[in-house]
Amino acid sequence: MKAEIAVMTAENIDEDAIRRGGEILKNGGLVAFPTETVYGLGGNALDPKASMKIYAAKGRPSDNPLIVHIADIRDLDRIVTEVPEKARILADKYWPGPLTMILPKADIVPKETTGGLDSVAVRFPSDRIAQKLIRSAGGYVAAPSANTSGRPSPTTAQHVAEDLGEAIDMIIDGGQVNIGLDLRSWISQRIFRLF
Repeated sequence: MKAEIAVMTAENIDEDAIRRGGEILKNGGLVAFPTETVYGLGGNALDPKASMKIYAAKGRPSDNPLIVHIADIRDLDRIVTEVPEKARILADKYWPGPLTMILPKADIVPKETTGGLDSVAVRFPSDRIAQKLIRSAGGYVAAPSANTSGRPSPTTAQHVAEDLGEAIDMIIDGGQVNIGLDLRSWISQRIFRLF
């Protein structure tokens, strides 16, 4: 099955496509979508089967944790057991944006999503399309980069379609991402473990 491709921009969001993408995610499917760094491969972060689908589609080891994406800072309290003051300070300054924080996970987050760890990596992307999709999906989307493990991280929907188009349900084409791989390499060194 070939992935449905929905084209939109941050200024002209296709609300019907976002709703379809949200339903796919709620029902355990996979949706690729743009963030400010690369395209992510999204699945329901609170559904262990969806997380396993992400690992299978990417060919990624299941002990390699996924990042949970949120679109409302208030949603953080549901998926972690504690938010230290330093995490709140970082969130106030850098979220939404390409910052990942590692915090102690709440029981609601399955070990399949966290690679078996008792911590969860959390990010609040600034991309408007990503935020709309995350909200439509229920607020918690696990999303590594939307590529087969070992291949370059995708910066366009076409890259995703060529690599994973047969393995996922939908691709939201928001155009080329603004930051791309150079900053992503820089940011990858700025993941904070906060407990």
